[in-house]
Amino acid sequence: MSEKIEVENVNSPGRTTRVDRAKYEAARAALMAVLPAEAPGMTPAEAQKAMVAHLPEDLFPGGEKVGWWMKCVQLDLEAKRLIARAPKAPVRLWRV
Repeated sequence: MSEKIEVENVNSPGRTTRVDRAKYEAARAALMAVLPAEAPGMTPAEAQKAMVAHLPEDLFPGGEKVGWWMKCVQLDLEAKRLIARAPKAPVRLWRV
């Protein structure tokens, strides 16, 4: 059985979800590695594409499920105020 970690969701304050720790930590490291430190940042699609090169193949074979994990990490890091989202469309993200 894999170890779990609780994550937050900026869209559901106060609610947490438990996810696989190893996959979360790998996806978090990959997202933080590719996001720029300043606005205007990058779109989620750009971030997802860039993350694939930073993910371990044993956890994400062929980039499998990277979209779901990118969104999970994005919402958690937004809730923790470690990344920011542009106030209006299109969605753009950057590290705080």
